[in-house]
Amino acid sequence: QVRLVESGGGSVQAGRSLTLSCEGSGFLGTSNCMGWFRQAPGREREAVATIYLGTGTAEYADSTKGRFTISRGTFRNTMFLQMNKLESSDTAMYYCAAHSGGIWACNLNQGNYDYWGQGTQVTVSS
Repeated sequence: QVRLVESGGGSVQAGRSLTLSCEGSGFLGTSNCMGWFRQAPGREREAVATIYLGTGTAEYADSTKGRFTISRGTFRNTMFLQMNKLESSDTAMYYCAAHSGGIWACNLNQGNYDYWGQGTQVTVSS
């Protein structure tokens, strides 16, 4: 059974940094892609960043490019999201997602992701 567990959320002031972690277990295969998505109150869920674990190839949403960095962990099926220069508009529930569909499906399209975590809340105050 696939399980994704996020951690690292919290409340910070604008301009500060925060790092999220996601640990996955129960994955099948080796062509694993993981990503971060977020949903603010009253808004649709949107992509933040994704990474193909085999190569470290990453993709970012325009809203986070240059401020956020996604990386893979030392242990298999783990990843991090370093968030710098946080803004109030970054306030949202952040979800870890994953699939084993290979690098060609490793992108910001939410429909490609089969597995989702419960989320971790990030609140940025101005």
